[in-house]
Amino acid sequence: MFESLDFIYVPAPDIDSSVKYYKDVLGGELLWKIHAFGVWVACIKLSKMGEKPYVLLADHIKQNDVMLIYRVANLENSVLALKSRGWTEENRIEIPPGPCCTFRDPAGNALVIYENARPHVMQDFRGRIDPNPS
Repeated sequence: MFESLDFIYVPAPDIDSSVKYYKDVLGGELLWKIHAFGVWVACIKLSKMGEKPYVLLADHIKQNDVMLIYRVANLENSVLALKSRGWTEENRIEIPPGPCCTFRDPAGNALVIYENARPHVMQDFRGRIDPNPS
């Protein structure tokens, strides 16, 4: 069911200091930083051996709630299959590539499945850095 680990969603209450840390200290590449729907999200390519998983820094995630985001072929079919196994849906969210469904493992770790409904968005956003409001 899980096709690939595409993103790691990381809390970043101060988006600029987080971007600076992931770029300057960890050596990541800022692919894009957008402001939409009242939130900031920045995409960092951290791995040098491949593209994925990308790190998505987000200023609206609860502190210390890192989320592993796995792609599935069809979100609704995957949700139905997981529910048939006793899984409990926590929340629905959106990331730029598409809709997501969050859930927790028995230890309380956040896991997310998403459907890549907008496969062009990673390329479309590449190089886009939205200005901070004055």
